[in-house]
Amino acid sequence: MSVEHEIANLLHETRRFEPSKEFIETAVARPRLYEKAKEDRLEFWADQGRKLHWHKPFTQILDWSNAPFAKWFHDGELNVSYNCLDRHVEAGWGKRIALFFEGEPGDSKVYTYLDLLIEVKKAANLLIKLGVQPGDRVAIYMPMIPEAVIAMQAVARVGAVHSVVFGGFSADSLASRIQDAEAKVVITADGGYRKGKASALKPAVDEALADNRCPSVEKVLVVKRTGGEVSWVKDRDLWWEEELNLVDREHEAQGFNAEHPLFILYTSGTTGKPKGILHTTGGYLTQASYTHKNVFDLHEGQDVYWCTADIGWITGHTYVAYGPMANGATQVIYEGTPDTPDWGRWWDIVQKYHVNILYTAPTAIRSFMKIGRSVTTHYDLSSIRVLGSVGEPINPEAWMWYREVIGSNKAPIVDTWWQTETGAIMISPLPGVTATKPGSAQVALPGVEIKILDDDGAPVGNGHGGLLTITEPWPSMLRGIWGDPERYKETYWSKFDGKYFAGDGAKFDEDGDIWLLGRVDDVMNVSGHRLSTAEIESALVSHPFVAEAAVVGAKDETTGQAVVAFVILKRSSEAEVGSDLDTSKVLRDHVAKEIGPIAKPRTIFVVAELPKTRSGKIMRRLLRDVAEDRPIGDVTTLADTSVMDTITGRISAGAND
Repeated sequence: MSVEHEIANLLHETRRFEPSKEFIETAVARPRLYEKAKEDRLEFWADQGRKLHWHKPFTQILDWSNAPFAKWFHDGELNVSYNCLDRHVEAGWGKRIALFFEGEPGDSKVYTYLDLLIEVKKAANLLIKLGVQPGDRVAIYMPMIPEAVIAMQAVARVGAVHSVVFGGFSADSLASRIQDAEAKVVITADGGYRKGKASALKPAVDEALADNRCPSVEKVLVVKRTGGEVSWVKDRDLWWEEELNLVDREHEAQGFNAEHPLFILYTSGTTGKPKGILHTTGGYLTQASYTHKNVFDLHEGQDVYWCTADIGWITGHTYVAYGPMANGATQVIYEGTPDTPDWGRWWDIVQKYHVNILYTAPTAIRSFMKIGRSVTTHYDLSSIRVLGSVGEPINPEAWMWYREVIGSNKAPIVDTWWQTETGAIMISPLPGVTATKPGSAQVALPGVEIKILDDDGAPVGNGHGGLLTITEPWPSMLRGIWGDPERYKETYWSKFDGKYFAGDGAKFDEDGDIWLLGRVDDVMNVSGHRLSTAEIESALVSHPFVAEAAVVGAKDETTGQAVVAFVILKRSSEAEVGSDLDTSKVLRDHVAKEIGPIAKPRTIFVVAELPKTRSGKIMRRLLRDVAEDRPIGDVTTLADTSVMDTITGRISAGAND
């Protein structure tokens, strides 16, 4: 295969961690799962689907006759909320804790499954009272509080379709999403707490709805969270708590077709017309519950699970609002940031609630790495037995830090790959089965078919990098882009005939394990070599000086593109670096040693922070603006818009080495 068709496979990892004998003995997932999926893939998925409660059992598994529009379990009927709440209460689990809520100011609340069921039934009755019918859309714009999960469950219960918009998005972003979905009702809060202070939300809703910008909206429900003053539109705005007190506590959940729409979720970073990813009911809940139970080794009634994602992202949908509840899990939700009132907050929560399973993003792990091991020394983390990673490839050194410092060298790490579009985890180790490798997502889950191809559609084989594709339909797959079927086909199915192209680069190592190489957009072409930003970032972070790194390609007259790196140094190394050491030379030489001379950065900028969205994704396009010395683009989706001013100011002052 020609070099221009292959993403270089340069970084090598030899460390292995077998699951302990004790873990294997009690593990939920067994090697037999892979065998069953291979024997009959569709019947395997049907078996997973039958673990749910069906108002009308399905007899047909998959209809792929109108590809790429799939129908799973399409003659069956079920209710998502009934599966997440009613059936557990009816099974005698009503007193089991469903949610431990921790507010940023230190307030807390506990909900049993019976508590949640009562609140969701009331919220469902309220939606019906407001005229919400099956298929109507409801926008949810809320902080990470229990009412957010209750709202999602209530919308699903009545057969409406929710569109959750992350509470950090602007009024314009909110308005465009409400307009695209033609939402009938908006559920919001007066505000939430973030970084030690109240942050208002209702004003953004008011601005989004001003001047009849969103004519489909009839009512706005407002949860009292901060007690801040809010402006009020008579006959439109209603207090959530007051309205719930006026409706009945009983509501019988009816079954909806397995292909009935469940939610629309707009992908982050969209420009122009929003891209609403549509998910339906039966297949989505099947894969959400199956992956949650097996990937995280969930022992319901015993484990306390905590996924740190906000409900505004797909991780908060699948692995907070739906998967865990379908499995009767006990989980923690936290409203605020990991550094409030200090960087020990997460570990205080782990200790307080005896968290057993922790699922978070590499960007958070690297933030803790930057501070050092002292961040955890005051806390008892011995309850943790499984760790998960989500959101972007985790570099091997961050993986090792996570294992050693948070997992006490015993908790297996499940590094998960999936997307808003896939709906649920697609690639991950199974903790009682897989010998894990630092930084590798490793294998497709049982029932999922993955191939890595070159640009011409040929399989690359072990030891090579290429384009990650999914070759067979899967239950939780997106059913389209809301209102735009042609865009769906063009975006995801046009690159390779009959195969879903994820937009990510990946490689097989010599053992056949999968390594994610980041978005294909982030692959650089240096002197004819296609280099992955993820591999160079991993090499930089493997140096003891470096806490975090972001790499971009910048135009170069000689090589086509040159490697430009932005690095954050660990606090423990800043004094050493501040001496006469040539940081740039040290790090460039280190990359050459780890990967090869072709990957050496042309320029290294030492920065205090990196530009990230509120979900933790690094906005590399802004760093490319810096690297190519051009005006900085749109920064409105950044968690902290001042970061780019800090970076450009520091660089102007000569912080590049």
